[in-house]
Amino acid sequence: MNVSTSLKVRLPALVLVSEVVMIVLYAVFVTYDDNANAKLQNNKTNPMENSMYRDYPFFADVQVMIFIGFGCLLAFFRFYGFSGMVFNFLTATFAIQWAILMQGFFQFYYDGKIHLGVINLLNAEFACAVVLISFGAVLGKTSPVQLLVMALLEISFFSLTEWAVLKYIRINDAGGTILIHLFACYFGLGVTFVLYRPSLNEGHCKEITSYHSDILSVMGTLFLWVFWPSFNSALTFKGDAQHRAILHTFIGLSSSTITTFALSALFNKRGKLTMADIQNVTLAGGVTVGASVDMMISPVAAYALGIMGCTACFFGYKYLTPFLARHMRIQDQCGIHNLHGLTGLISSAAGICAILLATEETYGPSMYQIFSHRAPPEGDPKLLELQRLIPGLKPGLGRTAQEQALFQVAAVFSTIAASAVGGLLTGLVMKLPFMASPSDQDCFDDELFFDMPSDFDSVEVLKTPISYDEKIQMSSMNTKVDTLRQSL
Repeated sequence: MNVSTSLKVRLPALVLVSEVVMIVLYAVFVTYDDNANAKLQNNKTNPMENSMYRDYPFFADVQVMIFIGFGCLLAFFRFYGFSGMVFNFLTATFAIQWAILMQGFFQFYYDGKIHLGVINLLNAEFACAVVLISFGAVLGKTSPVQLLVMALLEISFFSLTEWAVLKYIRINDAGGTILIHLFACYFGLGVTFVLYRPSLNEGHCKEITSYHSDILSVMGTLFLWVFWPSFNSALTFKGDAQHRAILHTFIGLSSSTITTFALSALFNKRGKLTMADIQNVTLAGGVTVGASVDMMISPVAAYALGIMGCTACFFGYKYLTPFLARHMRIQDQCGIHNLHGLTGLISSAAGICAILLATEETYGPSMYQIFSHRAPPEGDPKLLELQRLIPGLKPGLGRTAQEQALFQVAAVFSTIAASAVGGLLTGLVMKLPFMASPSDQDCFDDELFFDMPSDFDSVEVLKTPISYDEKIQMSSMNTKVDTLRQSL
């Protein structure tokens, strides 16, 4: 092993320092919230009203997405399965621990303490998802030390951006389209821009999949697909809004899935299905409905959004990803700009349209609960009237639909700008020489960071990357073989 990539000192040192810092911060600042504090329970407390029973099912579903869904999905390279799954495990665990602190200081800090409950864990998992999405842009080209540093910095940038957008711009983003998908996408693109490797534009001999790695990856897709309704609905208002979020997510995912199969067969030269399309493009509908997921957009709109997101994502993989790599120094390894960026922009536009079209005639008085910033401000007589109809309705800002739409636009641009700058700065840190970055030759290879079992396939026979002309020639030969088989 190249000495410069040895983890013997770097990884233990980084983990030890981070654990010491976290132990100190947890000891000084973290305590239980009211629902987890035994001192606050008495004979008037109903255990079944504890927030754990409301939040834990969503937390468990998102756990599956984070550790199994993302882990399997990122294991699609033939010689990078250990790294895809294990680095996902390592990065996710670290990111959640750090996000509990960072989000805690911004959102759950009062009386000198961060008050910890299951809702904190759920929010931390959403922050973790941001890191794992960005990880997709640099998959195969980074060390675990670099990934931990990326998680440390990205969670910090994300928590600050999330707090600023929610506190000062105040938007509707139930499915996390703006603050999760767009932030993660452009942060990841910023990182990979700085970590650009020109030699990888022509391909890499280990940048290939296998029969078993593709099966494992599509299992990750299925886990994400099944639990995505929980992801989109977890933080919506309980009741009808959450009900709509689940319905819209399932419909959007379903329409994007069947559209993916059609597009994959149509644009394949031999009229066959491509596993990369099934692994990624089928999920586009879950992102595209996100910004309007709890709104009264109608089921047919969710269906149409699934088709639109799938189509944009499919052609992004086919044409935009190669263009970005060759002309803009952005090597987006997993195509996060297609699955999270393009679909996120479509979703944001759909959410803005839904806000502009929202009326009391469609929503009734609950409009001011879903669009809470449009509720009358404190002291407005209409607020008292609405509170009689909807007990617990909080004062809003009295915004009009047009004003709220403009704030949504501002949030999109400010989030993209903040994430891109954060990604560029993080990339510069990750590029420092002591980060154990793999060489171009060692990219996409588990053997660099793992003791491999004896049955691990050797890649020594793959000395040079396959050129585009050779791929075309191989495809032509395969077509001739298929024709010969059919004639026999």
